[in-house]
Amino acid sequence: MKNLITLEDLSKEDFDAIMASTAELKAERPLHQNKPLDGQTWALIFSKSSTRTRVSFEVGVSELGGRPMFLSSRDIQLGRGELIKDTARVLGRMVHGAIIRTHDHNEVIEFAGYSGIPTVNALTDYEHPCQILTDIFTYQEKRGSIQDRTVTFIGDAACNVCNSWVIAAGLFGFNLNVAAPVKYQPLPEIIEKGNGRVKCFTDCREAAEGSDVLYSDVWVSMGKEEETAERIADLTGYQINNELVSLANPDAMVMHCLPAYRGMEIEEETLEEHSETIFTQAENRLHTQKAIMKWMVS
Repeated sequence: MKNLITLEDLSKEDFDAIMASTAELKAERPLHQNKPLDGQTWALIFSKSSTRTRVSFEVGVSELGGRPMFLSSRDIQLGRGELIKDTARVLGRMVHGAIIRTHDHNEVIEFAGYSGIPTVNALTDYEHPCQILTDIFTYQEKRGSIQDRTVTFIGDAACNVCNSWVIAAGLFGFNLNVAAPVKYQPLPEIIEKGNGRVKCFTDCREAAEGSDVLYSDVWVSMGKEEETAERIADLTGYQINNELVSLANPDAMVMHCLPAYRGMEIEEETLEEHSETIFTQAENRLHTQKAIMKWMVS
């Protein structure tokens, strides 16, 4: 049985297989001859709201021949205090796989351990592996191998998406620049996972020079709404805009995992100029997650 709880669950061979499978699944959609989830029901257990993650996984399970079952924490006993290990042991006897989007990363680890079924981390406060696999596929689809290229993350880098970029850099052999105020940079124990390929900056312009990707995420993640005013004050200036793009390599890609707050982490004009990339990136969540599930049951 395979799980995807963290990118560290993947070998380089697994990563290459998922990238190749993503390209195949995208090219042949919707005429899939192989239905690896045929006859299966997969539970989507979400305690955090979602647009791209929910839609891409529901459509993906269906296109692979399975039946998605969406379970909001408000709809099941988890929302009333049932232990995750008890929910896991029940669902493990009824469904064939689980896709979990929640705050606590340990809940996904515990669910996988007690359920005995393939389990996907669809986002926790610690890591977002499906997003980064999608982002790497999007880069490689348009520019070739990401190995030894430079990705620059700008803004709130003490977040799940940047954590996953750090881990990916260490595993898959590219460089990561992080541009953020010191208190919004990844923790030292996270940076260690980058295996020496991560550099932190407080100057966006310095970080952007020579970059192959400029990447941002929201300044105020879910659960941080009480800090909105403080975060805007602290992160103003850590924005992807055309001036910053001009410092990167001539064919640099601008990426954003969405939703985007124009005028904050990314300039409106810059987003629209790079919208084809950004919305292809969003579409590729579907194809990459299908490849992940196919890999998990193979």
